[in-house]
Amino acid sequence: MTMPLSAARPLVDRYGRHISYLRISVTDRCDFRCVYCMAENMTFLPKKEVLSFEEVETIASAFIARGCTKIRLTGGEPLVRRDIMDLVNSLGARIGSGLEELTLTTNGSQLAKHAQALHDAGVRRLNVSLDTLDAERFAAITRRGRLTDVLDGIEAAQAAGLAIKINMVAMAGVNEDEIEPMMAWAHGQGLGLTLIEGMPLGEVGIDRVDTYLPLRELHDRLARRYSLTKLSQRTGGPARYVHVAETNGVLGFITPMSHNFCESCNRVRLTATGQLFMCLGQDDQVNLRDALREGGAAALDRALDQAMLLKPKGHDFVLDRNRLAPAVTRHMSVTGG
Repeated sequence: MTMPLSAARPLVDRYGRHISYLRISVTDRCDFRCVYCMAENMTFLPKKEVLSFEEVETIASAFIARGCTKIRLTGGEPLVRRDIMDLVNSLGARIGSGLEELTLTTNGSQLAKHAQALHDAGVRRLNVSLDTLDAERFAAITRRGRLTDVLDGIEAAQAAGLAIKINMVAMAGVNEDEIEPMMAWAHGQGLGLTLIEGMPLGEVGIDRVDTYLPLRELHDRLARRYSLTKLSQRTGGPARYVHVAETNGVLGFITPMSHNFCESCNRVRLTATGQLFMCLGQDDQVNLRDALREGGAAALDRALDQAMLLKPKGHDFVLDRNRLAPAVTRHMSVTGG
């Protein structure tokens, strides 16, 4: 009896971590220009350099064959890519055949028109990036977004049966005062909330040193006001979760700056041009697009082996005002949020 490929050659790195989670950036483009993510005047990739949906499916299939069970589509904003539902439907058809879950991270701006189709394709959970509930502040942070579009999208997604988790980048002096109101709102709507520390990726529109908010300190501050119970639940990502008794909701913390969460890292990131980054905070990469185009499936498989040898133990995020450049020069939108 022949062993399945995933059982024979799982994706395991030098540190024994099984890579079961692939994040795919389908585009570096976005209809927002969030101050912590992008420069105001971005230069986006030429469309000819971006992977075709057929290439994305081929690469995803190679990962699934070797034991990847979760795929998240990201951007930029994934829902601004033309005909994105063709890819979602194709990947969704793999659920139950090696793939256990297909999810998206979105800014919510296009969610109202896609929510039902996402559910029909097999998506059951979404992460929606939302940093404020104040319309003017929202416009300032996103530089061009409308809060009502996102709230309408969340409502449509819930109506379609999608579970929603709100991702909020916590920034001192920007939205720190809204963290508790956001938690009350999200939990009141039956939504999860995860707080994220800002990361030094690319030159953007804010001073990351001034706006850095250590979430360990915030956790301790919240613990003095709320009854927080540590939860063992994990969703495949780096978040640590607590249950908040007063709001009867779940609060997550992603702390790349104040805590190294890499000891159990099970994920890699595919850019829209086919570069596989093994770590968000490192520059090591493997060109899967060239491997596939020049050598087909066999070369792609060898490139995945190479990636496992290059995956680092951890990241080196440092915020230092004396540093002239961010820790990683590429923007978050290039690697995928």
